[in-house]
Amino acid sequence: MSPQRSNRSTLIEGTLRCLERLPPERVTARAIAGESGANLASIAYHFGSKDALVTLAVIEGLDRWLADISDGLARLDEADPVERYRRAYAVVDASRDRHIGLAKNLLSALAKALHDPQVRAMLAEGFRKTRPTLATTLGLGDDQAGRDAAGLVLAMFDGMLFQTLLDPDLAIEGARLDQAHVRLRGLLPER
Repeated sequence: MSPQRSNRSTLIEGTLRCLERLPPERVTARAIAGESGANLASIAYHFGSKDALVTLAVIEGLDRWLADISDGLARLDEADPVERYRRAYAVVDASRDRHIGLAKNLLSALAKALHDPQVRAMLAEGFRKTRPTLATTLGLGDDQAGRDAAGLVLAMFDGMLFQTLLDPDLAIEGARLDQAHVRLRGLLPER
């Protein structure tokens, strides 16, 4: 592995550690450099900006979280898509506290994306990449409809995640989640 790649990876790993323990406003270039043991100037050299590095780390963290969810579901060996979905939500819910720093920094990155085209493009690409993986994980299919369904699941997951950042009592879990889905299905016409 080249020194440049190693330093790049070291910066991403250091940023992930910062995201886990620091609020978004304290994830500074200095904090990242200190956490990763890298030179402060290497952030701009490898990533262009601290915001681009943080965005890449957020995407990497979300990819790892999705991999954890996939691993949790693989152990379930459940073929029924409805049950896989229920179990996926339970796995996500059980892992939420471990990833709360990542969630806070995702929200911050989304706010930055409104004003930074590079951050916006990186996040959009991250969501594009995640949809087929999530569709496969949940058994939704590998066609456009499956990827679209995965996009809706991601939107619901992100929305619930952000609501629980405001107040954990806003979480909708277990039987309440099932009841909410039944109510929503009742709004959709049969085809």
